[in-house]
Amino acid sequence: MQVVVFGKQYKDKDLPFIQALFDTLYATGVTTYVFAPYLRDLEGRVRFAGPYAAFDGYRDFFVHRIDFVIVLGGDGTMLNAVTLVRNAGVPMLGINLGRLGFLASIEKHHIEQAIQKLVQGHYTVNERTMLYLESSPALFGEIPFALNDCTLLKRDTSSMITIHTFLNGDYLNSYWADGIIISTPTGSTAYSLSCGGPIVLPNSGNFVITPVAPHNLNLRPIVLSDQSIISFEIEGRAENFICTLDSRFELISAHHQLAVRRNDFFIRLVQLQDASFLETLREKLTWGTDLRN
Repeated sequence: MQVVVFGKQYKDKDLPFIQALFDTLYATGVTTYVFAPYLRDLEGRVRFAGPYAAFDGYRDFFVHRIDFVIVLGGDGTMLNAVTLVRNAGVPMLGINLGRLGFLASIEKHHIEQAIQKLVQGHYTVNERTMLYLESSPALFGEIPFALNDCTLLKRDTSSMITIHTFLNGDYLNSYWADGIIISTPTGSTAYSLSCGGPIVLPNSGNFVITPVAPHNLNLRPIVLSDQSIISFEIEGRAENFICTLDSRFELISAHHQLAVRRNDFFIRLVQLQDASFLETLREKLTWGTDLRN
């Protein structure tokens, strides 16, 4: 088995867990690559008990036969890893060194057990739908896709904007708000949830449009088929607005032509046995827990 260890930022407090991961990988005979920028942070801090090599980027997936990408961090690091994996089809396993951890669902105290299950084949792989942004002029270079969401937002403290929204070419609504969120089922537990959007189960075949601080008080989030093409026209007093794909952003203007559709490929996430999305929901949102006691 060959894996890539991916991380975005080294923190001293995480060293015991990072060390535990590498020790377990070597003890189980897993061939290990480390994402090159992360490796530079780790060298001199982590004791590598066996051979390792740098993994430079997306094109290395077609040079090395990688079985899994192991992501060390929170959900933001998982989203960053998506831009590395792209359409390579390599499943990702997230180990949560951050806070909430919907995507990076393996707790840091369970690293050894998680790697043992991975090596023994005690897992399933789930495919997650992504968004694709079509834009003119083009935005986001070679990675105009997102696992969580695409947002259109006002800049800083500027006044509200108006986003005229169309569904498969038919006029849907004009959102007079700070912005809107178009999320996948995966992203329904992220920014959309904090703005009052619904939780949508993975593989349900939907997009969710959630307004951000709408001035139209009768506006509510709406659930759409992911076969839809959603297009936009934006206007406002400011010259520029913000368009985001997950944690990445670019400035846009009223002259940009924008549309969102389902991406042509999926991201694959590892789910270990004895774990499920519903269990993650209950744990992260403390459902069924009486916090008074």
